[in-house]
Amino acid sequence: MKPLQDIIVVDFSQFLSGPSAGLRLADMGAQVIKIERTGVGDICRQLYVSNVMIEGESTIFHAINRNKQSYAADLKNEDDLEKVKKIIARADVLMHNFRPGVMERLGLDYETVKAINPQIIYAEVSGYGNEGPWKDLPGQDLLLQAVSGLTWLSSNRSDNPTPMGVAVVDILAGTHIAQGILAALFQRTITNEGSLVQVSMLESILDFQFEVLTCFYNDGRQLPVRSEINNGHAYLSAPYGIYKTADGYLALAMGNITQLATLLECEPLQKFTNMAEWFVKRDEIKTVLAEHLTARATDAWLAVLEPADIWCAKVYDYDMLVEENGYQALNMEIKVKTSNGLSITTTRCPIRIDGEIYTSDIGAPLLGEHNVQLEEQFGLKKHPISNYEM
Repeated sequence: MKPLQDIIVVDFSQFLSGPSAGLRLADMGAQVIKIERTGVGDICRQLYVSNVMIEGESTIFHAINRNKQSYAADLKNEDDLEKVKKIIARADVLMHNFRPGVMERLGLDYETVKAINPQIIYAEVSGYGNEGPWKDLPGQDLLLQAVSGLTWLSSNRSDNPTPMGVAVVDILAGTHIAQGILAALFQRTITNEGSLVQVSMLESILDFQFEVLTCFYNDGRQLPVRSEINNGHAYLSAPYGIYKTADGYLALAMGNITQLATLLECEPLQKFTNMAEWFVKRDEIKTVLAEHLTARATDAWLAVLEPADIWCAKVYDYDMLVEENGYQALNMEIKVKTSNGLSITTTRCPIRIDGEIYTSDIGAPLLGEHNVQLEEQFGLKKHPISNYEM
C-alpha cells in the first residue's frame, strides 16, 4: 500500500505549480481528481513548450498530469457545480492556483468549502499572495524569476540577467504546497480538523534564495557582486564556477587554490597563497584557471582531481547523461500509457520510502475521461425512478 492510499484530492489547478503538487501526491497513492473546464480543459493541454506534441497536446501536460483522473465540469452551471461540491464533501484535499477572488466568485472559497467539509485541507497557490499591490499580477514563472532577483544572480557580472532553464518557481511552489498539505493531513490525525494551506510563488522563490538573502540582510544590505568570469555563486570565492576544457566543460566547487595549483601543475596559480585573497581576487584567479584548463580534456583533469578529493564534475548534456552508469543505476525513466495506448517515457517520483520506488504506468487523462466512473463512485448519477418510488 502506498502512503497516501485512500486520500482523495480534488484539484482545480492548471499549468505547473498546482499540478506538480498533485503529481507528487498521486505518485504516493492519492486519488487525484483533476477538475477541468468542459470542452477546454487545463490550459496546459495546449501550452506547447516545444514542437513536440503528444496526441495533439503539450508534452508538459502529459508529464505533469500522469496518474490522475479528469472530471469535466462547467462550474458556472448549477448542476455541475453541485456535483463537484458532492465530490468535495468526501474529499481530503482541495487544491487550486487561481488568482485571488476566482474561487470566491465560483462559490468555492475556503469558508464555503469548510462548511461543506470541515475536515478538508484547502490548499491554494497564488502568484504574489492575497494582499498587497501585486496580488492581482499574473503568477508566471519567468516573471517571478525576474521580480524575485533570481535572474540577477545568474551569469557573469557584465552579462544580462539570466533566467534558469526550467520553470523553477512553479516547481518550488508545487513542492511547498505539497509539503504543507502533508503537514496538514498529519495535523488532522491529531485535531480531526481541516486547514487552510497557502503558498505564493513569490514566497517560494524568495525562500529558495534564503542563503544569499540572509547575507544581503546582514551585510548592510550591500548587493552581492557576481564574478566577472565563470560566475557560479555571488558569495563564493574562486574556484567556484564552470570552466571550458579542451573537449567540454568542468565544474569546480569550493576548493583550496594552493592545492589546485599543485595538482593542475599551474605555475601562475601558485602565487595565490593567501586564503583571504581567494574571494577578493577571484576574477584574477578564475582567469588563470580558465586559460590553463583549456589545455587538456575534461576526463584528464578529472583523473587528477577526483583522487585528491577535489569537488569537481564533468558538465553533461542530456545525451551524455543518459549513457552514464550513475544515471542508469537510478532507474529514473518510466513508461506510461495514454488511454489511447500511446507509450510515453517520463521521469518517476524521486521519493523512496523503506527503499520502495513509487511508479505507475497510467498516463495523463483525456479531458472528462473519468466523468462516468467518478459520478458512479460519488453517487452523482440520477437513477430512473423505480416502481417502489412511484
